[in-house]
Amino acid sequence: MKVKDIIYEIERFAPLAYQESYDNAGLLVGDREMEVNAVLVTLDCTPEVLEEALEKGANMILTHHPVIFSGVKRITGANMVEQILITAIKNDIAIYASHTNLDSVIGGVNSRICEKIGLEKIEILDPIKASLSKLVTFVPSEHAEDVQQAVFNAGAGHIGNYDCCGYNLEGYGSFRANDKANPFVGNIGEIHKEKEIRFETVFPKYLKGRVINALLAAHPYEEVAYDIYSLENEFKQVGIGMVGELKEPVDELVFLNRLKKIFNAQVVRHTKLLDKPVRKIAVCGGSGSFLLTRAMAAKADVFVTGDFKYHQFFEAENKILVADLGHYETEQFTKDIFYDLIQKKFPNFAVHLSEINSNPINYL
Repeated sequence: MKVKDIIYEIERFAPLAYQESYDNAGLLVGDREMEVNAVLVTLDCTPEVLEEALEKGANMILTHHPVIFSGVKRITGANMVEQILITAIKNDIAIYASHTNLDSVIGGVNSRICEKIGLEKIEILDPIKASLSKLVTFVPSEHAEDVQQAVFNAGAGHIGNYDCCGYNLEGYGSFRANDKANPFVGNIGEIHKEKEIRFETVFPKYLKGRVINALLAAHPYEEVAYDIYSLENEFKQVGIGMVGELKEPVDELVFLNRLKKIFNAQVVRHTKLLDKPVRKIAVCGGSGSFLLTRAMAAKADVFVTGDFKYHQFFEAENKILVADLGHYETEQFTKDIFYDLIQKKFPNFAVHLSEINSNPINYL
């Protein structure tokens, strides 16, 4: 097993293209070709976690929060980040972070929160926009099925719970080959008309290279006619936060106490109780105050997140119950996502869940 094999599985599930612009997800330390003995999964990469990796013989750490977040201009051991980097490099330990990209995909951080709470009818709270493209191409009728399947295999044609989505329209294409051409059909110097299928489908923008390569490889023509359009549509399969419903409405205090128990929270900071049952719940792991208006627009009864500031609680305006469980508390189950991904693909490979509580916040 090599570092790149682990990375492939993580990025297939949570592509780096879906990380926020300010983020620094990806391979932070190490060689992609290095052999991996074992992996340690954690929420934060701290000196204690690094020591744990050494003790367990794990030479790769998968972390949610990137240990390198802002620029590092020198590595002298002057602070914790530099000390971690020095130790990791000296001991050939690779460090990989999957952060806001893991927050943004179905099955990621927010899906796990919904699962723990027991929510149904789950949807992305704030879907990303302008992240889709449309491919339009023209294929000889007898080759249309093969070309379409190649494009679908490259990742195009996914809409919600459906795949292999495309549209076909019959027509005729015309062209004239010059004396340097090697036409698949038609003769040099003569205008040729060919019965063709206009085929169109959508794909995530980050797959553009893969989709075009698949198209060109499967298409029989020497010169392939195709168009790529950028779409403004929301991509409802990717985005920040989620919203769902409880099976049955419950009392506010009952729900808050349930949250406290599920997430082992020392305290739940919340806005004023609204004296009504709650059923529709919005969630965002980590710092989610920026999604408050989206949660309200979704008509959620409760918004579960962390890191709300004093003045931000006022912004709920007694229209929604905000439940701040804490940053660590809402993201602690991220380790299980990493663990499950690797174990499913490599069942005989050593994956360790970190036993270190990396929460920097303590309560009296």
